[in-house]
Amino acid sequence: MSAPTVTPPMMQGPPPPPQTGNELTSQQWSMTVTPVVAAVTTLCASLALAGVIDGLRWWGYAGVAVTVVTAVGLGLRALRTPILVVGLAQMFALLCLLVALFTDSGVLGLFPGPTALGDLGDVLRTSIEVVRTGVPPVDPTPAVLCLVVIAIGLVAVLVDTLAVSAGTPAACGLVLLCVYAVPASLADEMLPWWAFVLGAISFAALLAVDGAHRHQQWRNRPVVQGTSGGVGSPAALVSGAVAIALFAGATVTFIGTVGQLPGGQGGGGQGGLGLNPFTQLRGMLDQDDNVELFRVRGLGDDGHYLRALTLADFDANGGWRGADELPRGVPVDGALPVPDGQESFGPSADTVDISIESVNSKDKWAPVFGNPRRMRDLPGDIRYDPSGGMLFSPDEQTLPVYVEEADLSQPTAQQLRDALPANASDVDPRYLRNDNIRPRVRQLARDLVRGRGSTFDKVRAIKDYFDTSNGFTYDTQTSAGSDEEALTDFLFRSKAGFCEQYASSMAILLRAVDIPARVAMGYTAGFQSGGYRSITTQNAHAWVEVFFPKLGWVMFDPTPLTDGTTYTPPYITDSGVAGPEDDPEQTSRNSQAPSTSAGPEKNKEDQQQTNAGAGGDGSPQDGAPSWTWLTVLALAAVSIAATALAATGRRRRLTVPVAAAGWALTLVFAAGIVSFWLAALAVVLLVAGAPGLVRERQRLRRRYEVHRNSPNAATSAWAEVLAESTDRGAEVNDTETVRVAARRLATEHELDDEGKQALRTVVGEVERSWYGGSTEPDPRLGAAFDTLMRGLRRTDPLGWKEKLLPRSILRRRR
Repeated sequence: MSAPTVTPPMMQGPPPPPQTGNELTSQQWSMTVTPVVAAVTTLCASLALAGVIDGLRWWGYAGVAVTVVTAVGLGLRALRTPILVVGLAQMFALLCLLVALFTDSGVLGLFPGPTALGDLGDVLRTSIEVVRTGVPPVDPTPAVLCLVVIAIGLVAVLVDTLAVSAGTPAACGLVLLCVYAVPASLADEMLPWWAFVLGAISFAALLAVDGAHRHQQWRNRPVVQGTSGGVGSPAALVSGAVAIALFAGATVTFIGTVGQLPGGQGGGGQGGLGLNPFTQLRGMLDQDDNVELFRVRGLGDDGHYLRALTLADFDANGGWRGADELPRGVPVDGALPVPDGQESFGPSADTVDISIESVNSKDKWAPVFGNPRRMRDLPGDIRYDPSGGMLFSPDEQTLPVYVEEADLSQPTAQQLRDALPANASDVDPRYLRNDNIRPRVRQLARDLVRGRGSTFDKVRAIKDYFDTSNGFTYDTQTSAGSDEEALTDFLFRSKAGFCEQYASSMAILLRAVDIPARVAMGYTAGFQSGGYRSITTQNAHAWVEVFFPKLGWVMFDPTPLTDGTTYTPPYITDSGVAGPEDDPEQTSRNSQAPSTSAGPEKNKEDQQQTNAGAGGDGSPQDGAPSWTWLTVLALAAVSIAATALAATGRRRRLTVPVAAAGWALTLVFAAGIVSFWLAALAVVLLVAGAPGLVRERQRLRRRYEVHRNSPNAATSAWAEVLAESTDRGAEVNDTETVRVAARRLATEHELDDEGKQALRTVVGEVERSWYGGSTEPDPRLGAAFDTLMRGLRRTDPLGWKEKLLPRSILRRRR
């Protein structure tokens, strides 16, 4: 039998220009490189959430979501699935991931069923409540992690669709901008600078990858002698734009919610309260972790409350709020004035020096006990408002250890009964404003005080309405809110709430009967811990202060706390009227550390961990050590740089392996932060996919050699032909000649005419290179090689098993 003719047919016209081989075909590029870089871009942009979620454990969950979405897209596009089906399949895969991570009732543990969807709905409702009431940075609870997976997963689907399916990666910038805008609008502090830097670099890499194959012809155009070839590559343009933007952000523009990027002078806000302060209070009480905020020395066993601020204005639609702007106040560098409406400070015997150490607190307010007479060691911008009883600064800051000379004197029950009713000439009229109270609430207040003679007795009657014997219960899991609708429901129907509802409702009832009242916010006295009292987030509290002419503002607490930290003033116990606070053992309990440190019950082991973690170093109590996150960030940065260099064709022999290894290690470390088993699964998947990845790398390298027209182009082309044949189960014997092997391969793989013609061209070039002494490859070799590879895939496609476990790699390694 004669061998096939290897003489190539005559071609009309000049041969096509040789390909450089620096890129994959447009289709291959869009199916492999672009989706991976788009996933990396999404993951880097998600780091903006570090400004509103504590720690970085949540980033591992985001990485899992992005990986699932990208993997589904890669697989379905390889099967030439329609674009719409790809997007729907990615969202279904995301739903399966949510079921697997956040429920225990999925079908086979993975697929959504009615029970699993119901459980997932419960988690989402909790997530919404966290968004409504949480104070950034929130803890990475399951509800928060669920929200992260949903949000970043959907962003990944959208970015993947725009960058790959639609071929418009530049449009992804709008989507990624929203990822930054949401946490920037919620965080009180500047978002981490590295979140901007990594996001900008990864987005630049995405644009560079897209431009690397779109503008190949533009880059290879003839250059006029004496010029440098134009303005440069798209990657250079993007890099320059990013550099300019970062420089402008650090020196000129205002970014985020606080001011400029690190290094700028910043702007800050106006100093008003902004959000409803009860949002912050609710967020503290809802935290799973108990974070230490203050350490107090000098208070002794006295359980006085630590006041931070007071709220004077009630809005029927928004509840109790502070003023839109901070008051002018007076400096705190000397003796402080007597509070407005009070004749004088108490006797010097009731004045004590109290040291207050801020541990993990950063705020505008400098909390104080009782009435401050002098303050020491506070920053110079702190001012005192005698009307509101508040010490404040224009901006949030972490205060140094400061000392308050506090007047802890209190009136007696008889003095309060003898006090005359207050009117607008005695107190600021805003404390008497009651024009937006519902008639039903007014009638309740009048009924409660009917027959009471003095203001003090009226206050006690209203306070006693909230007694547990009247059906009221303390519950932090109730819906948040202190507007008129929420308070009406609390007073007449649910009777379940926490200090927000109790203090707000009592103050409204007092104003309904023309008694000046305001809501105070701060902390209970915490518990004794060695030589100091420890005040934590679980001690956040709100109570009522009532104005009595000449005596000033007097505190009343209607909330039936269950943690033993309620303070019972002497004028309550001496008044002869019982209330929810009147426990003869209360004072002794105040000086002991409660077994649960306030809030939801915890077992002994959890409590020990909480106390151990309240050391004041501010370190995150995440499961992952900081070095793990630094490793992940470093690996991600190296991988991004290597991917960008590989996309431009520079040092591909080095950058491609580095990028592959970097992303593999990044995936393993990020998965390990979420779960050991997830990391083990990632290792198993990487090991299982390693032969296929090595084979793909080998395929790209050989194709690069062919299209580069290197001296060994023919050898690389023939080696790839043999490897492709081996992967399909048809191995070539070492004793066979090139022509004999080619004849058998054409038969084994049932090549069509186009494929056979391309095989003849490749065989002819191999023989000419090996036996003819030719050192200049035929410029038609690259096109013939690509045609032959397409013919093999068309007539004898590889299955999934052959792709994952290629014979040419496994048998060569044995």
